[in-house]
Amino acid sequence: MIVNVDPNITKYLIKAKISTDGGVVEKPDVVGAIFGQTEGLLGDELDLRDLQKSGKIGRIEVEIDSKKGGRTEGYVLIPSGLDQVETSILAAALETIDRIGPCKAKVEVESIEDVRVQKRQRIIERAEELYKKMSENGKSVSESIISSVREEVEKGEIISYGEEKLPAGPAIKDSDSIIVVEGRSDVLNLLRYGIKNTIAVQGTNIPKTVQKLSKERTVTVFLDGDRGGGDLILKEMLQVAEVDFVARAPPDGG
Repeated sequence: MIVNVDPNITKYLIKAKISTDGGVVEKPDVVGAIFGQTEGLLGDELDLRDLQKSGKIGRIEVEIDSKKGGRTEGYVLIPSGLDQVETSILAAALETIDRIGPCKAKVEVESIEDVRVQKRQRIIERAEELYKKMSENGKSVSESIISSVREEVEKGEIISYGEEKLPAGPAIKDSDSIIVVEGRSDVLNLLRYGIKNTIAVQGTNIPKTVQKLSKERTVTVFLDGDRGGGDLILKEMLQVAEVDFVARAPPDGG
């Protein structure tokens, strides 16, 4: 059963089971019995009509179903803005109802639900969702910033070396060993891993700067998996420069 609860006044929700014998009753009969048989029972402070007028008690919801044999069963839901003690007294008063319409009746309170507990749980669940979303967005932005800054720093570390202005890592000037790669992007990729003694040949013709360095330093040639360009560069290097080591990616490995 669904009840429309005013979140501004409702603290508790009284749920009571009703059953009658000897005839069929309607919803107005149930509401009338609740107001009529509790009137004056609890004094002026807990008079149902006054409480409803002042907004301390919400709209009484009734759900009933007629059964075979002239029986009626159902539930009553009463939203309460009273405190725990007052709400409990009001709930207990419902169980004094012994007639609904022309029929004998029994009312039994099944539960008094703290609506705020459910609200708190919904708040917690929603807060967790919002926090996760915020964290993911924040992490994404943070990673993007870090990546951008790192890339700019790495780009800034690339120098132009020799008369051909070849792209190279900043350690190319002083390192005893150098790594010869194909292009500027290879220099940048190795910078990301902290390898700074690289220089790019920028094509299949080996620059004089690289030829000269090969006679002064220990040379390792890094080639990707492209057999075409890589083979030409290696062939040219072996003819015009001194090569100590060759490292090559697997075919189609980049």
